[in-house]
Amino acid sequence: MISNALLAGRRSALLVLTLALAMLAGAAAASEADLDRRFPRSTLQIATPDARLHTFRVWVADSDARRIRGLMYVKELAEDAGMLFLYDEPQRISMWMKNTFIPLDMVFVRSDGRVDSVAENTRPHSLDSIPSQGEVVAVIELNAGTAARLGIRPGARVLHPAFQTR
Repeated sequence: MISNALLAGRRSALLVLTLALAMLAGAAAASEADLDRRFPRSTLQIATPDARLHTFRVWVADSDARRIRGLMYVKELAEDAGMLFLYDEPQRISMWMKNTFIPLDMVFVRSDGRVDSVAENTRPHSLDSIPSQGEVVAVIELNAGTAARLGIRPGARVLHPAFQTR
């Protein structure tokens, strides 16, 4: 037979565990304010082959720690928002969608600012490798469907200070 004190202790422990899990779940979801604390902000433009210019507000992932975190745990992204991943040297880059809740388009960018390739509508939480076609120095993550809607494809030009010094 279980005493009332033991039963009350188990209930209290269960309540504490439930609250702790709820707090962790809430902390894991990244808001714009959370991204603003972790990443510098910038603006970039993409000039598409149809002579249109599209402006995006991006968070900049310019270190290993920032590139690892990326857009993990983000539940929503404004239409004109994204993340710019920058690398020091041209290389073949592969991305994945671990802990990423929203589908994304990934725009791979060469050192001259030209779009190398685009991976559209990536699958949330997937561990599949999403590679660039050639050697690139940057990846821009945007909401899924943005590349098709705006005509962002290989040959488009990305305008950002990161590509002016190359």
